[in-house]
Amino acid sequence: MPGEHFLTFPHKNFHGCLENIYYNGVNIIKLAKKHESQILIKGNVSFTCPQPQTIPVTFLSSGSYLALPSSLREDKMSLAFQLRTWNKAGRVFFSQVGHGSGGLVLFLKNGKLILNLSEPGQPLKNITAGAVLNDGLWHSVSVSAQGSYLSLLVDGDTSAQTLMSVGIPLGDTYYFGGCPNNSSSFGCEHYFGGFQGCLRLISVGDKVVDPIAVQQGVLGSFSDLQIDSCGIIDRCLPSYCEHGSRCTQSWDTFSCDCEGTGYTGTTCHSSIYEQSCEAHRHRGSPSGLYYIDVDGSGPLAPFLVYCNMTDTAWTVVQHGGPDVVTVIGGPEGHKHSATFSYAANAAQLHAVVDVAEHCEQQVDLQCRTSRPSDTGDGTSLSWWVGRSNETYTYWGGSLPDPQKCTCGFEGNCIDSQYHCNCDADQNEWTSDTIVLSHKEHLPVTEMVVTDTGRPYSEAAYTLGPLLCQGDKSFWNSASFNTEASYLHFPTFHGELTADVQFLFKTTISSGVFMENLGITDFIRIELRAPTEVTFSFDVGNGPCELTIQSPTPFNDNRWHHVRAERNVKGASLQVDQLPQKTQSTPADGHVRLQLNSQLFIGGTASRQKGFLGCIRSLQVNGMALDLEERAVMTPGVEPGCSGHCSSYGHLCRNGGKCQEKHRGIACDCAFSAYDGPLCSHEISAYFEMGSSVTYNFQEYSALSANTSYLASSLHGDVILSRETITLSFRTTQTPCLLLYVASFYEEYLSIILANNGSLQVRYKLDRHRNADAFNFDLRNLADGHFHQLTINREEAVVSVEVNQSTKRQVILSSGTEFNAVKSLILGKVLEPLDADPETQQAAAQGFTGCLSSVRFGLEVPLKAALNQNRARVTIQGSVAAAAHCAEGPGSAERTISSAGHSGSAEDRQPLPNTDRSDPGVIGGITAVVIFILLCVSAIAIRVHQQRRLHQKNESTVSKTEEC
Repeated sequence: MPGEHFLTFPHKNFHGCLENIYYNGVNIIKLAKKHESQILIKGNVSFTCPQPQTIPVTFLSSGSYLALPSSLREDKMSLAFQLRTWNKAGRVFFSQVGHGSGGLVLFLKNGKLILNLSEPGQPLKNITAGAVLNDGLWHSVSVSAQGSYLSLLVDGDTSAQTLMSVGIPLGDTYYFGGCPNNSSSFGCEHYFGGFQGCLRLISVGDKVVDPIAVQQGVLGSFSDLQIDSCGIIDRCLPSYCEHGSRCTQSWDTFSCDCEGTGYTGTTCHSSIYEQSCEAHRHRGSPSGLYYIDVDGSGPLAPFLVYCNMTDTAWTVVQHGGPDVVTVIGGPEGHKHSATFSYAANAAQLHAVVDVAEHCEQQVDLQCRTSRPSDTGDGTSLSWWVGRSNETYTYWGGSLPDPQKCTCGFEGNCIDSQYHCNCDADQNEWTSDTIVLSHKEHLPVTEMVVTDTGRPYSEAAYTLGPLLCQGDKSFWNSASFNTEASYLHFPTFHGELTADVQFLFKTTISSGVFMENLGITDFIRIELRAPTEVTFSFDVGNGPCELTIQSPTPFNDNRWHHVRAERNVKGASLQVDQLPQKTQSTPADGHVRLQLNSQLFIGGTASRQKGFLGCIRSLQVNGMALDLEERAVMTPGVEPGCSGHCSSYGHLCRNGGKCQEKHRGIACDCAFSAYDGPLCSHEISAYFEMGSSVTYNFQEYSALSANTSYLASSLHGDVILSRETITLSFRTTQTPCLLLYVASFYEEYLSIILANNGSLQVRYKLDRHRNADAFNFDLRNLADGHFHQLTINREEAVVSVEVNQSTKRQVILSSGTEFNAVKSLILGKVLEPLDADPETQQAAAQGFTGCLSSVRFGLEVPLKAALNQNRARVTIQGSVAAAAHCAEGPGSAERTISSAGHSGSAEDRQPLPNTDRSDPGVIGGITAVVIFILLCVSAIAIRVHQQRRLHQKNESTVSKTEEC
């Protein structure tokens, strides 16, 4: 730029490139390009800046190597290059030290560079530098030695520099990557393979290595290198890892980290969770919190729900809205709005509702001078918003038309002119229960109540959780009755990832479950033999086949679960719980599955090898296919399948009997000492001092003849040659009577705990002989812990098992037949006994503590007592139903006594809703609540006084009994 003076410099002018030159905000280069007058240009100046030519070298395999001559200076060594790789480990460089007895090795380990020096007679020395160098980016590396020091520098990080004594010469050749054939030097014996990746800008000493000269054979030697390009491939772009999993890679493959995603498999495609509460139920899971993944391998993420296992499975999705919404009268037209968000997003809720058999949501409304419906002229005073953001003004019912609350459906509203109690608009507190069950509108996302301008109008409402029952897809099935029959669906689109899962049952030896064809590609799953299921496919690399072989036949008319998956990494097949078979995809082979025919289920396009039997719960890439809908219109195929007990009968526990249903099973617990949907709910009761339950055996004609020895028809002329007794207990009382069975012929069975807490079993099977008394001195069983007891008699052989582990066997001498069984007594025996002294003493004390799961043959006396079977059970004293003996002390659910009323029937609602209303808002209830509390307090004081009186009179009984 011209000025008053020209300056001269003694140094040479700059030679190179300059960019972005600004002087006081003026772009100098831009002015120079335009040859503006204020810019003076001298010499050879161009406005391009060519990049220096860089020639990379690719190490294609772990055996690739590059050998270069060293600098041959014993006092100094320097080496520099740039590397790029995806591999965490590999040998990068090595050179012999001295006469070949040691070496200098530079290698990658866990993404870090380690320089390793081995000298004869010296400990191994290491320098570590860099981190995450296997990120596919270029990294600068230099190694230098001068005098007695050695250093390693990575990406200019001087903090990584470390010094150590050297003092010995290096070899005359530097090796990069692998080793030449037949080499046995120190570096080649290293446990890492050779480096795979790219190197560039290699310099040895002060000389830059020309890869072209190496390629032409002028410099050094090499093997399996690709010169003049970097052949590294980014296998994670695009990423084939699914469901948010992290993709990592090496030189020749990639892997997916599924941790924390809820999915598994080589591409994190398969969900680790069940798809519904119905599926959890049929795995025998109890009620509780579970993650479900409604669409399996589909895009929807798993989420947490509560599964309430009753006679069916209820999915409970809680909302995060207010527990109680209070509305107090205000200006006319003023809107009170409450929004409700759920533990699942809109798409997840939509999927839950769609697959359910039935859904509902309950609104509990309490009101005074407030009506939810309309003003009488058709104007709605309240409304709610459903899942599609649409507004609804109806309240109650499965369809919008009825416009009724629960009292309207049941016909018990306080004013028969209205279908809701609150619509009566009375100046006193009343309540309504509103059940919304048109599932296509659920769940409720917002509720709006409008003021009418009346100052004394008040209301409070509570919205319950979304409740959905069952899973239509779980039981969706079809029966294939002829080999020529099949169902067809649109083409299966699983180009990169395809998974198929279903259940089948059959009695035939072979048949095709599914098939889909392309021009050359195909996918097929079939029963090839009675013990073989095969998954075969072709994506252009030639046919691939996986076979599961079972030690037992698959054609046993029981349900078997099949899951097959094929993706860009490989294929897998699993049947039931048998070991999974897998096969990897060929490296750099074809990965896309291209199909164009229809998807055939239960047969093939050629109508050969058709399947006979049932297929159920068919899902393709997480999407359920409706077999029943297609079966209705297809000859030779019927919707539905029967015979579920053969596969799911084991879920009925503790003697429960499996009963077939159209969709699934039910468990009949009539002859089980347990209750609940799967006969797994413990029937327990707490016996207070002096209480007693007497169960009288009576004829029950429905029992079959082959179980008569265990039947209820145990009267005077019935002879028992065998019986099984089970019971569980928790007590600290000694002595005590656990169970007593009396006979019309003065024969008896007594199970007692002696003074030292040991178990005693006494049989008297002949009134003319003394009782057989067996003392099982295992340990003190009156220790306040839960114990399980099983006694099995086969004629004179009696087996006793305690806590499912300790077993003893004894032989009776008094007889082999139990004649004319009359009654079974739990607790205190109130009538005089003609028995041995130990039994009499224990019978007089009775039992104080918790008893559960009592069963004698097919009789369940404790269950009968708690169900208030007055015809067969006599109760004296106080016997209180308890939650679970096994879970330790707890409050009783209800008390049964000789003067009491029967307990309430089992509540079959999916999830009882507690009233969470604010008592401060509903002032009219306050007086009632106070009155109830006073009554409860008075009763509690009276019960406490009676217990203290019993304790004084029965001082020999422990005061610390537990249940």
